[in-house]
Amino acid sequence: MELFLEQLLNGVAIGFIYALITSGLALVYGILRILHVAHAAIYALGAYVGLGVYLLTGSLIAAIPVSMAACSLVGIAIEKFVYFPLLKYPPYVPLIASIALLIGIEEILRLVASPYIHAFPAEIPIGNVPLGPVTLSPILVTVYVVTAVVLAALWFISNRTELGLAMRASSQDLQIAGSLGINTSKIISITFIIGSSTAAIAGILVGIYFNQVYPTMGAVPAYKTLALIVVGGLGSVPGAVLASILLGISETLLIGYA
Repeated sequence: MELFLEQLLNGVAIGFIYALITSGLALVYGILRILHVAHAAIYALGAYVGLGVYLLTGSLIAAIPVSMAACSLVGIAIEKFVYFPLLKYPPYVPLIASIALLIGIEEILRLVASPYIHAFPAEIPIGNVPLGPVTLSPILVTVYVVTAVVLAALWFISNRTELGLAMRASSQDLQIAGSLGINTSKIISITFIIGSSTAAIAGILVGIYFNQVYPTMGAVPAYKTLALIVVGGLGSVPGAVLASILLGISETLLIGYA
């Protein structure tokens, strides 16, 4: 029973990290109807920026916002200079461009930071938390708390603010939303900022959880998240989060028992 609980808790943590990546991807697809495969490269970039800032400052509190800001700038650049000029073409054209971006950013990371695995030796200033017959490590507690805060913030923005209302209107019909006075260009940029920021946080959490950062760390999540947004309902953030948590639990239990 103790082994099962440990595997379950680890599975929920992995699922939470998947949820952070997938939620941003679902937001982008919901508005632009683009499969933003390069989102996984932004997640890897966030891990590298977070690691670099942490090694310079020794502070995760500094690493997280700097990584979020850097990834947001890259996300906006991708939206403005890659996706926006390609919206007039069939959907597979932006998809091909997104795959090219994923590969390109991976190669840039490889050239800049070397192809080797880098440790992410983060020191988390909290102790173990007992939970019945098992104990939550500081890393697990960090993943749970940070993910819960981010997902709660996403829910609040989407359902309790005018920005969220504008985002939901834009996701239903971008042209009609624009004709009703919504600045759809601004909404799209904000969506990329939110999605890229959550990807950056996910990258840092993965780096801390597995204690490793490497250029191709986004390759497998890129295709997993595409499957997850389909299973969760294309463009549905709650569905994508639920599918992510179920996948994380399934993977961990299968590894632990099968």
